Amino acid sequence: MKILVINGPNLNMLGIREPEIYGSMTLGELNGIVAGEAESLGMETEFFQSNHEGDIIDKIQENYGKIDGAIINPGAFTHYSYAIRDAIASVDYPVVEVHLSDITKREAFRKISVIEEVAAKQIFGKGVGSYLEALNFLVSKH
Repeated sequence: MKILVINGPNLNMLGIREPEIYGSMTLGELNGIVAGEAESLGMETEFFQSNHEGDIIDKIQENYGKIDGAIINPGAFTHYSYAIRDAIASVDYPVVEVHLSDITKREAFRKISVIEEVAAKQIFGKGVGSYLEALNFLVSKH
């Protein structure tokens, strides 16, 4: 089972950016934990991070027919990127939307996700656990 993990804008700054909200773990450390859990579940993972909407769309589309599922933390694109939403809706694999923080307890604009409607599941507020729960969800659907 092959899984793509996409991290959107500013996630490359994990461990530096607002650690009181996002924690002190770096993106590399997060990816290492996710990769370890995925391996224990018999999954192969590919990781991708971009601050650019078009690059994320390209990555989603170029994996059409090539992977069994994806996990995406769209970052701020969660709240307004209909283009990423439409890319997710156009592919044949399940995509789980994840967030490190509890977006329902943040600023008003963060409570809205345009991605949720096309995601197979939305998981938030569990730190790296959001990603791990997403892996287990994808295994259960395969």
